[in-house]
Amino acid sequence: MGRRIDYHQDPQAPTANSVRPSAAAFVQKDGKVLLICRSDNGNWSMPGGAHDPGESLSRTAVRETQEETGVDVHATGVVGIFTDPSHVIHYTSNDEVRQEFTVVYRGEFIGGHPTTSNESTRVEWVPVEQIPALPMDRSQRKRIDWALNESEPYIDPDAR
Repeated sequence: MGRRIDYHQDPQAPTANSVRPSAAAFVQKDGKVLLICRSDNGNWSMPGGAHDPGESLSRTAVRETQEETGVDVHATGVVGIFTDPSHVIHYTSNDEVRQEFTVVYRGEFIGGHPTTSNESTRVEWVPVEQIPALPMDRSQRKRIDWALNESEPYIDPDAR
């Protein structure tokens, strides 16, 4: 398995060679947030991944959550749309450099039990107060902070 390397406003970052819509799920239950420890970089994040042909983007968030965590959810709303062109992700397995394009949905827990996958080394319901101490890419931290503290969906500022 290759690695995932995130670059933010880095002049040394490789140039994006793709844009692929992705979806993630912010799932909160009993004061805890469903998070995974990613197997490709060791950082904690919400479950999520790339959109597949033939499915809606909200279905992508539901499917990726189930695949990565063993937890079943229902999409109930939108946390935000994150498409910062100065954030690129380098996937070393195929040398893809993807511009950020993620829609984060609010998810409601339906059932299932936290279970790891080939994309997650840990799956946990993390108490909100413990999230700041976790190793996490700043894009994930921004998304989680927005989901916890804002009621309106996030929309990237217009680049001028």
